[in-house]
Amino acid sequence: MMPGVVIIGAGPGIGRSVARRFAREGLPVALVSRTGTGLDLDGALTYQADVADEDGLRAALDAVSAELGTPDVVVYNAAIIRPDTPGEVSVRAQLDAWAVNVVGAMVAAAHVAPAMARRGSGSFLVTGGMPEPKAAYASLSLGKAGVRTLVKLLDQEYGPSGVHVASVTVAGPVAPGTDFDPDDIAEHYWRLHTQPRDRWEQEVLHARA
Repeated sequence: MMPGVVIIGAGPGIGRSVARRFAREGLPVALVSRTGTGLDLDGALTYQADVADEDGLRAALDAVSAELGTPDVVVYNAAIIRPDTPGEVSVRAQLDAWAVNVVGAMVAAAHVAPAMARRGSGSFLVTGGMPEPKAAYASLSLGKAGVRTLVKLLDQEYGPSGVHVASVTVAGPVAPGTDFDPDDIAEHYWRLHTQPRDRWEQEVLHARA
């Protein structure tokens, strides 16, 4: 078994570009998404799970590990992105967004990082955003602030054992051919994964050129 990259929240933007970037380096790719899509990537393993469903997410990660072994890299790329203001708050909607934006990442890390730590290597990378909170995107601003804190907590827990925990903060809407081209953003994930330990970064900001 050759350990590879697991992309959770594998959609047609950053998820697909990160998958292609790691596949180019010869790593097997496993994609976990709500739809179980293969994103037209040859040879990718596909798994269906909703990140807000703890049992389903853990089962998908177990299936990946059974097929590939303990992953070299896990990329958490799931998010609920929608406009909502502090004055429009519904508790249910906020909890649903928090479950996807933050708690799913913590569940995934709790499930795979201990095995990475025992091995002494691995990367757990999270797609961040909203470097400055915006009132028009309350749930996303809160979620991405949560991601920033979560990365620090996971680094405290697993970093000393050799697991590189970091986030790629994307400060704008992702679209091909723009300053936020997903292929350009994907380079950050590969660079973080290959960084020597004495130069580990915890957050990379992708902003306008």
